[in-house]
Amino acid sequence: MTAHTAATTPLTPPPLAPIHYQVALHDVQAHLFRITLTIAQPAQQQEVSLPVWIPGSYLVREFAKNLHQLTAQQGGQACTVTQCDKHRWRISCTHGTPLVLTYLVSAYDSSVRMAWLDQRRGFFNGTSVLLRIHNQEHVAHDLEVIQHQNHQNWQLITALPAIKIEDNGFGHYRAQNYDELVDSPVEMGTFWHGRFSAGGVEHHFVVAGAPATFDGERLLADTQKICVEQIRLWHPDGSPPEQRNYVFMLNATHDGYGGLEHRHSTALICNRADLPRQGVAQQAQGYTTLLGLISHEYFHTWNVKRLRPAAFAPYNYNQENYTELLWFFEGLTSYYDDLVLHRTGLIDTPAYFKLLAKTINQVLQTPGRKVQSVAQASFDAWVKYYRPDENTANATVSYYTKGALVGLCLDLQLRREGSNLDALMRHLWQHCPDRQVTEERILASLHALTGRSWQPELSAWVHGTDDLPLADLLATFGVTLESQPAATAQALGLRVQEGSSITIRQVLRGSPAEQAGMMAGDEWYGIEINAGHGPQGWRIGTLDELALYTPPGSALTALIARDKQLLRLPLQLPPAANQPLSNVQLRTSDNTQLTQWLPSVSPV
Repeated sequence: MTAHTAATTPLTPPPLAPIHYQVALHDVQAHLFRITLTIAQPAQQQEVSLPVWIPGSYLVREFAKNLHQLTAQQGGQACTVTQCDKHRWRISCTHGTPLVLTYLVSAYDSSVRMAWLDQRRGFFNGTSVLLRIHNQEHVAHDLEVIQHQNHQNWQLITALPAIKIEDNGFGHYRAQNYDELVDSPVEMGTFWHGRFSAGGVEHHFVVAGAPATFDGERLLADTQKICVEQIRLWHPDGSPPEQRNYVFMLNATHDGYGGLEHRHSTALICNRADLPRQGVAQQAQGYTTLLGLISHEYFHTWNVKRLRPAAFAPYNYNQENYTELLWFFEGLTSYYDDLVLHRTGLIDTPAYFKLLAKTINQVLQTPGRKVQSVAQASFDAWVKYYRPDENTANATVSYYTKGALVGLCLDLQLRREGSNLDALMRHLWQHCPDRQVTEERILASLHALTGRSWQPELSAWVHGTDDLPLADLLATFGVTLESQPAATAQALGLRVQEGSSITIRQVLRGSPAEQAGMMAGDEWYGIEINAGHGPQGWRIGTLDELALYTPPGSALTALIARDKQLLRLPLQLPPAANQPLSNVQLRTSDNTQLTQWLPSVSPV
């Protein structure tokens, strides 16, 4: 397991595929890619379009807004290009004669979802850059990426099979169809590059933006443990049968976090301060978070990219693709991401319990869990999850966090009955027709494992809004949920940004803050209290300062600025004994029982 620069043996090129894209770094300073698209056998009225969303990120993002100057020619003669709607064009041309389209794409988005180009780095997802040729999506698609003359030191990596490439990775690749093409992001630049083997599959790891202190060997070793464990979970008797290679693409930035899964790769972003450092043995919390992200996206290699909702087969790139199963594909993946870190020894039991308690508290402190089921949250992802506002916490629940807790409940209840969640995932993998998952097929697999119907559990846990039976299930495995005192923001029902004053971001339903009339956008800059020797006023910059000036249970006046108008709002602080108990931590009560769930036990 060693670090390398990119190097691949060039192959003898076969004839060009029916669809050929040439991507050039047209103007790095202007952040422009130039695409030349050749269609060998176009239709007489050939339609093309750019997807409106990217699988794995459930929001219509309108990628066509970045496409400019689309032109077409056939046999050296210009063809008429007619725009049909926001993302679709029709080219008037002759059937059977090669059609050549050219266009520019602006690349300003540094996330994992779109495209980026500057003097340091280039990156793109095909959904943002590569037009779809209607009625030819099933044929082979070639991708050729041209190196810029001013960036001869750049390297390129993608999970697509190479056809003819240079040692630095630039050149010619081939996808079997459009789905594979746009599911294979491309990373370019002067990145760090390492590799390792897991399950007989070569894995590459590239990091852009890493500082000189970066400990690449440690990142490779820890990531290898994650991959080996997950391959063992899904394929206990052998190697992944459908995995030719895998590429981790990590962009380390000053302040970033996120990931997007693909069949043979993942694109990741992290804060560069969270990378492991040479000579620093203690694992920082930020690095644990990064490992959890790596674990999460790698688990998607199976759970959503191959085993996927039936509603996603095939993807419809023109509009939203609705499913009620994101609780399963994102939620259960969120349950496994940290659990795999524990199974591999990358975190101990106290650290795992801390992460699990954080998830539990996030759900318990969200009033929307009583309003929206996790199945509804899955269906509404397109209009709610990716568009949070001041009322999100009151009206919605996250299919990531509550879905993770549904996964925990399924795992513990299955273990009560002699099975486990690993067995459920493998059963679905082996028995789902075409690996297309429906709720009925989940229920069928649960029945096959335990001999009984699980409809009551899914009705309550997935389609209901009552709290999950966490305390009861955890107690079976020697774990106790202990309530902790509420933080000030939680007790008041606020989510805020603190500084020289307090900016209110969200006001939670039924809270003292809501009863006082506070609302998102308010600036809370002071309080007035009635002390024993008369009224007093105090400037505050943090909520914790309230405890300095007045005890729990007191009445005070909050001094608020809203739309530049000063307001005096009466606020009743909750007594200490009556503060919310939705703040918990996990404690071990019986290590023997715990080993039936977490075999590697550390005292808590």
